[in-house]
Amino acid sequence: MTEPTLDELAAEVLGIEELRDAQRTAVEAVLDGRDALVVMATGAGKSAIYQLAGLRLAGPTIVVSPLIALQQDQVANLAAASGDEGLAVALNSQTGVGERRDALERLGDGRARFVLLAPEQLANPDVLEDLAAVRPALLVVDEAHCVSEWGHDFRPDYLRIGAARGRLGDPPPTVLALTATAAPPVRDEIVARLGMEDPALVVGSFDRPELWLEVRRFEDEDAKAAALLDEIGEQEGSGLVYVATRRAAEELAATLVERGVAARHYHGGMAAGPREEVLEAFLDGTARVVVATIAFGMGVDKPDVRFVLHDAPSSSLDAYFQEIGRAGRDGEPASAILFYRPQDLGLRRFQAGAGQVDGDQIARVATVVEAVDEPVDPAELAEEVDLTASKVTTAVGRLEDAGAVEVLADGRVAPREELDDLAGAVEAAEEAGRHRKAYEESRLAMVRTYAETRDCRREVLLSYFGDAFAGPCGACDTCADGRADPDDGERPFPVGAAVRHGEWGGGVVQRYGSGRMTVLFEDAGYRTLDVGLVAERGLLTPDD
Repeated sequence: MTEPTLDELAAEVLGIEELRDAQRTAVEAVLDGRDALVVMATGAGKSAIYQLAGLRLAGPTIVVSPLIALQQDQVANLAAASGDEGLAVALNSQTGVGERRDALERLGDGRARFVLLAPEQLANPDVLEDLAAVRPALLVVDEAHCVSEWGHDFRPDYLRIGAARGRLGDPPPTVLALTATAAPPVRDEIVARLGMEDPALVVGSFDRPELWLEVRRFEDEDAKAAALLDEIGEQEGSGLVYVATRRAAEELAATLVERGVAARHYHGGMAAGPREEVLEAFLDGTARVVVATIAFGMGVDKPDVRFVLHDAPSSSLDAYFQEIGRAGRDGEPASAILFYRPQDLGLRRFQAGAGQVDGDQIARVATVVEAVDEPVDPAELAEEVDLTASKVTTAVGRLEDAGAVEVLADGRVAPREELDDLAGAVEAAEEAGRHRKAYEESRLAMVRTYAETRDCRREVLLSYFGDAFAGPCGACDTCADGRADPDDGERPFPVGAAVRHGEWGGGVVQRYGSGRMTVLFEDAGYRTLDVGLVAERGLLTPDD
């Protein structure tokens, strides 16, 4: 019997009438045994890539997904699309012993083709051993930006995935990383952290033409707060309002309730039960508006969100794009409006610096890791050095950047065998920290650029992700008001060109606008330069 083509398989099993080019490219790369990183906007069909590849491969597919709710949705979607209730199984903290045994048996004999689990499951040696025994062919990392400290939702549990891969087979399974938002620095770190070798990079368009983009600028906090309340009252349908602090979420939600708006607040300081209750209320329409910190969003599959408003700038355009991407998933018009006060950037800068570590803290962590005879658990490490878990994670990340330590599949930290210069390793880790801090500052500067630009906002936003777009778009405030400056000036280098700066090193030209050019430098991050000065002084040269 002739094997069905990818298009026939997509139609018969998943109900997809026509594959997108990016989907086809990614599936074919995986079927050829090549690692792949796929960056595609929400709703573009990333899940179909691993589903099609998994149905074709000889061994089962492991899908790492950060939330139990997401796992359950994916299991249900596969069952509904294929008509096979047992095609996918889940392993998580809610899975009983009997269920786990049955799931593994189904994977082993081929009745189940997919297993979905949380990253922390990979820290369990028994789980790793059981998964290795079923000889998986593909390891899928969903929401792959969680592995990157540059990502907007970094999760330490994701750091062990790269090490776990090596214990799942010899040779290890192919890796497929999926994310809806990842600028070039995030992509680079995903590849490095997951140990991907010469991966196929598949980047779809980031454009969401159904989203109206707008920024309203204020100098006075009271005026901004009043305008935000008025806008929420005027908006129709369901929406999200992102704020910078937990207290702001609670206070704004309470004010909205007083005004007769069915609103709830959500933040990471709430217990799991109340958080789940708010999510369900939003999904079923009981709560029309959720006022939240960045803790809310992942796993929220509500297609008819009509607006996403921001009371303060996000920490990066990566985060902002992910947050506004929760609007208009049904393809109908939706609004993304930032209520901007320049002073609010100071709070984001402070929050970004709160998790940083200094040389002394890095040295304390490195000394303990080197002194113990066996790998050390991060929780024990935090207690030993008297630092918070987040600071230990950051210090370990810096030492890993410097090649001084490695994070094992079970999450424990071990020194590299070749480490013989502790002081040098700490110094290299400090330098890595300074590099990351400079990068973070440059990313926040790009948020300011988006908020204050006179150019097409869509062009600014998409160019940040390396997606070439030439305005006017007609669906942002600067274009609609005729305020966007046409870019007809000098361009000393084409967009995408590799260039070199005497101080900042090598970089890539991202965009032009208003007589300025943005370059993403490998070491210095995003920098905006005056085009006239670049040409006059020869600040940039071609970099081969």
